[in-house]
Amino acid sequence: MKYLMVNNPTHSLLGLVVLLFATPAWAQLQFPANDWETVAPESVGWDKEGLDQALDFAFTRNSSEVIIVLRGKILAQRRQNIQNKSTRYRNRIEGQDDRGQDIEDVASAQKSIVSFLVGVAQEKKLISIDDPVHKHLGEGWSKASGEREAKIKVRHLITMTSGLNTRLQFVAPAGTQWKYNTTAYARSLQVIEQAAGMTANQLTKKWLTDPIGMKDSKWVKRPGGGLLSAVDANTVGFATTASDLARFGLLMLADGKWKANVLLADKQYLKDSHSPSQQLNPSYGYLWWLNGKKAAVRPIGGKTNKPLLAEAPADMYAAQGAMGRKCYVCPSLDLVVVRLGDTPDSFGKTRFDKQFWKLIMQAAPRK
Repeated sequence: MKYLMVNNPTHSLLGLVVLLFATPAWAQLQFPANDWETVAPESVGWDKEGLDQALDFAFTRNSSEVIIVLRGKILAQRRQNIQNKSTRYRNRIEGQDDRGQDIEDVASAQKSIVSFLVGVAQEKKLISIDDPVHKHLGEGWSKASGEREAKIKVRHLITMTSGLNTRLQFVAPAGTQWKYNTTAYARSLQVIEQAAGMTANQLTKKWLTDPIGMKDSKWVKRPGGGLLSAVDANTVGFATTASDLARFGLLMLADGKWKANVLLADKQYLKDSHSPSQQLNPSYGYLWWLNGKKAAVRPIGGKTNKPLLAEAPADMYAAQGAMGRKCYVCPSLDLVVVRLGDTPDSFGKTRFDKQFWKLIMQAAPRK
């Protein structure tokens, strides 16, 4: 409960009144219409020069756009058209938006979009995450035996614990091994397509992108199969812009609400999606990467006893994709940060995320 002491003798014997019960965090947020509103950093306690330094750094590392959103208003933003595009980056451009900015296939950042869509499908009672996958895709969707396959649930696909390898062959019983597996994950989108009787674009447009104004976002067929290789394959990509992805981050910050519209009312699912989904890798929720957890397994492999990103708030969770595509959500700061572009770590010795977040936090208000 928050209390506000107001000097008003007509409303209290002592001239002080206690008002204002706690306001839900989402109710304090602003939601953009066609265009985002901006807020001057210094008016909300942020250091503008420090934010400029963070953006300067990001744009020495081949970023195409960075947006920092505070409570639904743009705190800082910069964009450019990358001049010396790598072949990998060029192959993932899906046209341009009305600002002339590249629309990018955001690689595995798409997984967090699917996490939200799975939650909507479950709320609509089209699926349960505890359904066996074969209920929706039919028997034989994997290369495991029928008995072993029957034990693989949708939950295992979205927590990376299917027990399959990238060829969908049996390696371990479902739920006993954590392995980042794009091939297995991709079946979760197929599950909701089958359950909803709609294509990925139809259901995403209806359940997510249209309601929150993600006008430049859609699923696209990838040329030549998956982003990583023919083995670790996901044949479709989610093409979007930094502005659209920031809207999605704001939706998550608002606990599934957009203005008066509730897109996902299941608060438990939302909470679970950005909480440890299993103990094999506490830094992974339902297709979201989680900060602040020890004994984490990093996206590129290898274990650590440190959080994924010590420089960022412990409660931060993130959609992360190849070439440094990121959508960070930081509830403790009411902040959404999006970075798109080409691979950042090939342009300097310092790890991009580490230095970028160090600079952002140096610019943050002092408590």
